[in-house]
Amino acid sequence: MDLKVTTLAGKASGNVSVSESIFGLEPRQDLMARMVRYQLAARRKGTHAVKNRADINATGKKMYNQKGTGNARHSTAKAPQFRGGGRAFGPTPRDHSFAMPKKVRALALRHALSTKAASDALIVVDDIKAKDAKTAALRGMLSKLGLTNALVIGGSELDENFRLAARNIPHLDVLPVQGINVYDILRRNTLVLSKSAVEALEERLK
Repeated sequence: MDLKVTTLAGKASGNVSVSESIFGLEPRQDLMARMVRYQLAARRKGTHAVKNRADINATGKKMYNQKGTGNARHSTAKAPQFRGGGRAFGPTPRDHSFAMPKKVRALALRHALSTKAASDALIVVDDIKAKDAKTAALRGMLSKLGLTNALVIGGSELDENFRLAARNIPHLDVLPVQGINVYDILRRNTLVLSKSAVEALEERLK
């Protein structure tokens, strides 16, 4: 299949031929949802923790006599039912990530790319460069393409002026092609790929 190529100024710049197996699949929501869960789980720090009864700094002496007080039988004040005691069944530090087969991850990326292509939310530009690191100038160029909420994927190395100019534009993410991922593709309305990014993806996902 062929995709139209444009410039950042909004002028036509020919076509690029792409693989149907990467940009022309019938999107599968289940695969993409599975991949998003995988990514978000891996991002969790898992540092949540509470003090259980073993972590409370208090005496372990029995609170009062077993019999003769008319109260229930208790031992240490570290027990969870007492104020200042340890928490029962609280969270502990752990790793939330889980395994995902490499082929499934690659397939989910193909379906995410196909989703943008099928919904006309994919734009291919000849090159992603800016003459100056000026946010106002870059915002003007992006407005010509109608981009208000987008993920921009450049080549293996990002143009420094473009990266700096894009930092202060809300709802605009800029990543090198090796950083492309399903979650960031789906969270933005439009996906912008450079020609070099398309070539790299074709080579990576073939």
